[in-house]
Amino acid sequence: MSEPASRVASSLARRPFLLFVTLYLAVAAIAALADLLAPEPLHRAIEALTGGRGLGALDPQVLGRQAATAPPQGAVLWAIAAVAMVGGGLLGLPVAWMYTVTRRKRGYRQSVVHTLVLLPVVVAGVVVLVKFSLALAFSLAGIVAAVRFRNTLEDSKDAVFIFVATGIGLAAGVELSAAATLSFVFNLATLLLFRSDFGRTPARLEGQMAEERMRRALALANRTGEFVARIDREILGKMAPEQLEALADRAWKRHMQADTGSSPDARPQPDCALTVRTDGTPGARQAVELLLLRLAKRWHFVRTETASEGGHVVEYALRLRKSVQPMALLEAVRGEKAAGVLGAELK
Repeated sequence: MSEPASRVASSLARRPFLLFVTLYLAVAAIAALADLLAPEPLHRAIEALTGGRGLGALDPQVLGRQAATAPPQGAVLWAIAAVAMVGGGLLGLPVAWMYTVTRRKRGYRQSVVHTLVLLPVVVAGVVVLVKFSLALAFSLAGIVAAVRFRNTLEDSKDAVFIFVATGIGLAAGVELSAAATLSFVFNLATLLLFRSDFGRTPARLEGQMAEERMRRALALANRTGEFVARIDREILGKMAPEQLEALADRAWKRHMQADTGSSPDARPQPDCALTVRTDGTPGARQAVELLLLRLAKRWHFVRTETASEGGHVVEYALRLRKSVQPMALLEAVRGEKAAGVLGAELK
């Protein structure tokens, strides 16, 4: 993605209601252009899937006749499938965008986002295939019953998004207006709940729940490995990235207090400061910090800021190991160009 397009996408992500309106205006514009400029086969397919015409294919009397295997109103089957699948993908795209916006703080998996876009496309194509034939519909039901699909979802809300994506695909294969309504209303409800923070646990109860999880973790802390795994599962796995960063800083202070006997807020005097210029990708900072874990005796993150020429500037204070020369550290950091490191300086 180019830098101007990336800035526009970032700006829209910070304004969810503007993103919501922009997405559906874009979908409406694409639909209007398709209705005006589509060739004859696609235009007939659009007519067959709008205005309630697609629902006629599900009439039991129609399904019971052999002639029902032909697409309605002279539209060819490939055109109906193409329109239904493209429509399902376009209407699934706003759902995927809303998912990334509402999950931005806790994080999300890219595979789930891709699923929210691709699932309506696949389901819409399958619905077009089976809706003109009762025999095909029963055959598909048998095939799906024989094959088990597994997908581990981290949050129950993810399951709701997957369910809605499936519903959009089903509706797109029968009636595009119903698919558009489902996508619009669901995203509007999701956005309203997200902005109002509806149903959030009060801070007092959150503290009690955290204390209870800590007590359970300490009760099973008979071994260091089991204790760490329990902490990760019960507490760290349910914290936001900002909370994890604050906790990491506090844990570092406690470690220094236990190691040196100094106060928890006292940091060791660093030998030098490392300034790294990156292209802004998260992998660049991760690559640098992995090197510091191997080459530095002590180090800590100081700050990060956006560079005037683009990208980020990340600063670390560190104390090198006795066996590591400063130039060796610089060469190792500058060698991470593939991860997004653009340059490094040591002061």
